Amino acid sequence: MSTYPTLADTAARLDSGAATSLALTEQALERCAQGEGPRTFTRTLAATALAEARASDLLRAAGLARSPLEGLPISVKDLFDVAGHATLAGSRLLQGSAPARQDAHIVQRLRRAGAVIVGTTNMTEFAFSGIGLNPHYGTPRNPWGREAGGGGRIPGGSSSGAAVSVTDAMALAAIGSDTGGSVRIPAALCGLTGFKPTQRRVPTAGALPLSTTLDSVGPLAASVACCALLDAVLADAPLTPLTAAPLAGLRLLAPTNVVLDGMDDAVAVAWERALSRLSQAGVRIHQARVAPLQDLAQINALGSFSNAEAWAWHRPHLQQHERDYDPRVLSRILRGRSMGAADYVDLLRLRRQWQQAMAGQLQGHDLLVMPTVPVVAPRIADLEASDEAFFAANAAILRNPSMVNFLDGCAVSLPIHQPGDAPVGLSLAGLGGQDALLLSAALAVQAALG
Repeated sequence: MSTYPTLADTAARLDSGAATSLALTEQALERCAQGEGPRTFTRTLAATALAEARASDLLRAAGLARSPLEGLPISVKDLFDVAGHATLAGSRLLQGSAPARQDAHIVQRLRRAGAVIVGTTNMTEFAFSGIGLNPHYGTPRNPWGREAGGGGRIPGGSSSGAAVSVTDAMALAAIGSDTGGSVRIPAALCGLTGFKPTQRRVPTAGALPLSTTLDSVGPLAASVACCALLDAVLADAPLTPLTAAPLAGLRLLAPTNVVLDGMDDAVAVAWERALSRLSQAGVRIHQARVAPLQDLAQINALGSFSNAEAWAWHRPHLQQHERDYDPRVLSRILRGRSMGAADYVDLLRLRRQWQQAMAGQLQGHDLLVMPTVPVVAPRIADLEASDEAFFAANAAILRNPSMVNFLDGCAVSLPIHQPGDAPVGLSLAGLGGQDALLLSAALAVQAALG
């Protein structure tokens, strides 16, 4: 289970005078310069972060705190524009690009709420894998098993640096993007809570796209309550306290097909233990075959929205700069080259039909529940050494969370492992627009499992 400091607890320390934003920010920046920091951040924003922290302390002292985020150090993934800096998106290609003229919408909203932006975090190049390896800027190592040596384990991607910035106390929370699981995967593999909202909920303006159809913006943090607060700021929604849903009578549909395929022993033990605890708490769990899940591979057989839409964005760059790309990312972008207009239109139609079928399956249930990913974090060296191992792991890790993006749903990943064990995530997911229901249920589930 997660033992990281929550936003509410840290805000209470600021309110009581037990801490200052300046001290928190200085400590975060010190950690950014040590250990995993150089692999976790593509840049730190020390000058502006310290100025923001000092201003925040003055506002709090005057009773003018702008929100519950006032003075809290937050990191943002390096595909969101930060004014005055080039947005790198984990690539070499964009190193010489012009600095952003203004902050991305979500960065503007964080700053208006009083958050201190400590830096921009490393990521899979152009956000195109669930693994988190980056041959250009290095790969931040998963906190689990790091002390054992051997090169460490993957953090998950594509929001790799986002997760490690939180686990290593370089930020209290992080903002990532999620196109096929890129918030929930690193949250699950690193022992954090991650939230992917309904795609239309948070604006993506000022974010470099992977798939304009699927890209979502969400937080990684210590708890569901932390994620709900950050989501409200990102969505420019009312900052109302989150209330836990009653567990007794909560109806969860747990698919028995596809999502459990290839599940390793550590995930299986944590999964069964979590279901047992929820059942004892009064949750009604219906384990059943969900037929539409069998169709997803065939629906995307000719290519996905990410393949097609990434190809459309990268096409102007590839003729002269193909060598600048990570070959494993490049291969996935180039797959979109073979997709025709009719293939894309077919994919839109098949998605609508699949969404209707899944909504039918969910009738009589509140939410889906499944392992976020079916395996614990693989070793970095094993995946760096073998394309076969890399692509097999990538497919397995993306499989479950990407279903929710295709559904245009919302999902939370909750840590369910025991202290000292490999991190494992449990996913609760709802249909599009069910964000409030999902967060309320997830708050109750997290308390029950804790």
